[in-house]
Amino acid sequence: MQIGEYKIHSVQTGLFRLDGGAMFGIVPKPLWSKTNPADENNRIDMCMRAMLLVSDKKKILIDNGIGYKNSEKFNTIYGINHSYYTLENELKKLGYTPEDITDVILTHLHFDHAGGSTYKNENGETKITFPNAVHYIQRRHLDWAMNPSDRDKASFIPGDFEPLEKAGLFRLIDDDYFFDENIKLNVVNGHTPAQQIVTIRDDNSILLYAGDLFPMASHVHLPYIMGYDLFPLTTLNEKKIYLSKIVREKWIVFFEHDPYTETARIHRTEKGYSIIKEEEWVSS
Repeated sequence: MQIGEYKIHSVQTGLFRLDGGAMFGIVPKPLWSKTNPADENNRIDMCMRAMLLVSDKKKILIDNGIGYKNSEKFNTIYGINHSYYTLENELKKLGYTPEDITDVILTHLHFDHAGGSTYKNENGETKITFPNAVHYIQRRHLDWAMNPSDRDKASFIPGDFEPLEKAGLFRLIDDDYFFDENIKLNVVNGHTPAQQIVTIRDDNSILLYAGDLFPMASHVHLPYIMGYDLFPLTTLNEKKIYLSKIVREKWIVFFEHDPYTETARIHRTEKGYSIIKEEEWVSS
């Protein structure tokens, strides 16, 4: 897929599982399990789908998955699986290495979005995965990640982002930000303070990297709001605002966590919003 000057690649960084009830909030299991069946521990299959934007001058990665430095207990709890996909292997298939990345846009600093920012070497030392990249994050979100609430502190692992801050690799942003004429970072606050979702656009197309505003295709339905969201009514209002734009302007939505649906357009019927499933696209 090409938008403006950018060739767009979908990059699978790994698979994992989260509790279905936590992912769908107040929606009853008999409803959400129709599209996202749970295992014996009530966990649903999920993925961590990053995006690579390539131009003549830039190689921009949006989010980077969970990484490999977590404990065996952590990996078991979350069903983390890198046997099919790793970030490095998927980049290699496209002809790139982590050192080639010029910019990393982080939607937010939860471990399943920013954990791949660092790794541990053979000596157990934490190293930066993309040493030549500027890492973009909202200032207000970084402040929150460093001082989270008791409710969400388990979602932040300091080793994912503190090394970037110490190395001076963060570019801190305040509010909505035009990266360039094609890319805009848009702030939403329902899931976590100052998450930034990403629109890529030209005169013909608009693509939304939806982050955790619409983590999976099921979350297009208004009542489907994660139990992880700190401010669910804010999420509801943000979903209404963006869904109106998505339908009116025929955006394509890119789902970071849905293992079954990569992209979709959305329409509105008398029953509410629903997806029009796109053909899976793979850039070559």
